[in-house]
Amino acid sequence: MSQESLASDGGPEHPDALPEYAERVLEVAELIPQGRVMTYGDVAEWLGEGGPRQVGRVMALYGGAVPWWRVVRADGVLLPGHEPRALGHYRAEGTPLKEASRAAEGHVPRLDMRRARWDGGGHTEGHT
Repeated sequence: MSQESLASDGGPEHPDALPEYAERVLEVAELIPQGRVMTYGDVAEWLGEGGPRQVGRVMALYGGAVPWWRVVRADGVLLPGHEPRALGHYRAEGTPLKEASRAAEGHVPRLDMRRARWDGGGHTEGHT
């Protein structure tokens, strides 16, 4: 196999570089103000590309370097397995929460999506 064929095999030019879509998702996560959240679907809609599952996958793989706790499920349930860390961030930032009912497993609060959800207002730079 020649060097020329190796270079044109369709693989990434820089294997350590983030995929373009992932960079865009992470940029949106960084725009979300403290105390506010966007759903996975909101982020996809903001970008005009992908869907909630694609955004969730990006956040699972690459979201540790951005405020991951601000990209959430639409039902307000905290990210399974990360509830204590997320809850600490929400309380520190003053994110609106709904206290858990007595029947809720572990009595973990949910996000108050009506009050916490951010529509991206005021930030149109990079919006497609």
